[in-house]
Amino acid sequence: MTRVRFAPSPTGSLHIGSALSAVANRNFGGTMLLRIDDTDAVRNVEGGEEAILADLGWLGVRWDEGPVRQSERQERYREAAGPLGDRFDGITLVREDDRATYHLASVVDDLDFGITHVIRGNDHRPNEELHRRLHEALGHAPPEFVYHGLVLGEDGRKLSKRHDAASIADLREAGIPAEAVRSYLDELGLPRHDVQLDLPRLRRFAIEAIAALSDEELAAAADAPLELAPALRGARDLNEARDYARQILEPEPVELPEEARPTLERFKELGGADGKTIVRELKAVGGNLKALRLALTGRDRGPELAAIVEALPRDEALRRVDAAL
Repeated sequence: MTRVRFAPSPTGSLHIGSALSAVANRNFGGTMLLRIDDTDAVRNVEGGEEAILADLGWLGVRWDEGPVRQSERQERYREAAGPLGDRFDGITLVREDDRATYHLASVVDDLDFGITHVIRGNDHRPNEELHRRLHEALGHAPPEFVYHGLVLGEDGRKLSKRHDAASIADLREAGIPAEAVRSYLDELGLPRHDVQLDLPRLRRFAIEAIAALSDEELAAAADAPLELAPALRGARDLNEARDYARQILEPEPVELPEEARPTLERFKELGGADGKTIVRELKAVGGNLKALRLALTGRDRGPELAAIVEALPRDEALRRVDAAL
């Protein structure tokens, strides 16, 4: 039976490369264990584990067992190290503070939890030979090791905070829907070589993800009333969708010149016609559509004008037009 594990350190929101490992493990099949590698207290961040669990939930990555915390298994690691000593092949297994190092803890966990496949980034390749020897020294056949390329910045360098897209939190704050990030990671699969983060591709997935959301889902994601959902459809990400909602709900005050009056008066005459009909009629007479947009939202760009007209109650639309005049 296939058993895999995802083993992040609790250092905060998942790096995009770690998220790729999580998705790759989940997609590999079989039973997935979530393990929290928290043996290095210096690197651990308060709230780091909670951030990881939230990121996995946001991405729709479910685990079958765990989370298992290495900090709660120290006695087991010391027991396993007994026949080997505190050092193995020149590598420290147990620190002076009596806590296991990453190498010992990782191998013992993989042994105890019956992990059959270790799927991780290429940066772990240097550990493989030592881990194989440790498995054999503990009387157990090593699992199969599967590697994937790292996710680098668009400049080909290691992703860091200066890239503003290094973590799942960064992408979420940028308004990229979870479905888009998951689709991108699913598409990457298990790349043999390092890959550069393709933000344009991610943004295309974002547009597709927003288009696929129901009105209820889109309104919830944008923190907007359900009746505004059609006006949010043209947004390229959720931040833009939220901005569209603000434009409709919180118009900026504006005063328009007298030459805008014919368009706005004609708008008032069109009565209860639907938004598309109103825009079509105004276009037919050479109306100033920019002036109407400004009157309704106070901005010169934003959602489709017909959708704005549809989203606003008729009385409110007329109030705004009168105020602009």
